[in-house]
Amino acid sequence: MVCLLYFNFCKLQQRYNMIAPPHLQKGDKIGIVAPAGKISREDLRPALDRLHAWGLEIEMGANLMKEYHQFSGTDEERKADLQSMLNNPTINAILCARGGYGSMRIIDQLDFNEFCKKPKWIIGYSDITVLHSHIHKNFGIQTLHAVMPIHFTQNEEALESLRKALFYGEFNYAIEPCPLNKPGEAQGLLVGGNLSLLYALNASSSDIDTEGKILFLEDLAEQFYHLDRMMVSMKRSGKLKNLEGLIVGGLTDMKDSTTPFGKTSEEIILDAVSTYSYPVCFRFPSGHLNKNLALAFGRQARLSVSENSISLNYVETNPA
Repeated sequence: MVCLLYFNFCKLQQRYNMIAPPHLQKGDKIGIVAPAGKISREDLRPALDRLHAWGLEIEMGANLMKEYHQFSGTDEERKADLQSMLNNPTINAILCARGGYGSMRIIDQLDFNEFCKKPKWIIGYSDITVLHSHIHKNFGIQTLHAVMPIHFTQNEEALESLRKALFYGEFNYAIEPCPLNKPGEAQGLLVGGNLSLLYALNASSSDIDTEGKILFLEDLAEQFYHLDRMMVSMKRSGKLKNLEGLIVGGLTDMKDSTTPFGKTSEEIILDAVSTYSYPVCFRFPSGHLNKNLALAFGRQARLSVSENSISLNYVETNPA
C-alpha cells in the first residue's frame, strides 16, 4: 500500500511542479563528482575559484581525480562518490564535473532513499541527462540542466544563469526568433536533455515521461541520419505526440554523411513533429554551446513562440 501511494504521489508530481530542492545560501556546501568522463585538477580550478567567490564551501568526491580509461575511475569508484554525496545531509547541491559517457553504467546501483528525504540540486547536462530523467521518472524531484566545471571559463552569461538558478530560482528568458519556429503558447513541466541519451534510455526504468510536458532537446556531433533515426524512434514510441511544446537547444557540430541526407538538423526535427499543433522553438541557447543557459527540469514553465519573439518563463501552480 505504501509503495502504491508513493508511486501515485510521484505521478502527481510529474503532472504539476515536482519537488524543488531549497535554494542555496552563502556558506552552503556543494559537492563535485564525475559520474562519467575523467577530469583534471587544472580543469577544475576555474570552477573551484568561482564557487568559492559565490560563498560556497566545496567537497570533492574521494575518487574525483582518478582515471580508468576514459572514465573518472571505475564504475564502483564513480558510484561510490555520487552515492556519498546523495547520502550526505551537509551537501546542499551536487555539481557534476563533466559529461562524456558513464552515468548509465552506474544508475541502477544508486540508492536514492536519503536523497528523497532531503532533496538537493543535481546539476549538469549531456551525459547527466541520465540522472535528470531517472530522478524525474522515479522520484518527482527537480534538477538543473546547466553548465559544468569543465566549461566554467566559456561564458559569463551561462555562469550567471547558474548562480541565479541556485541562489534565487530565477529562470526567465527572451531569445531571438528562428524562421523555422512554430508559433503558439504552451504550459507544462519542462523535461528533457540530450537526445542521444534519451534515445538510449528508452524502455528502461529511467525512460522519460513526456506526456503533457514541454520537451527540451539538444545534441552534439551526430550525423543527420542518426538524428533522424532518433527522432523517428521518439515519434514511434509516442514521446512526441502529447507534448505541450518543444524547445530545441544546441544542435552542435552536426554533420552529414558521404551520401547527403537531404535535410538540416532543424528540418529533420521539424519533419518529425509536423503533424502536431504545439509550438516549437529552435536555437534556444542551452546545451553544447558556450552560452549554455540554466534550465530547471521538472518545473512548470510557460513557452510563448511568435513570429517576432520567444519567451520561456517559469510559473508557480498548485495541484487542482
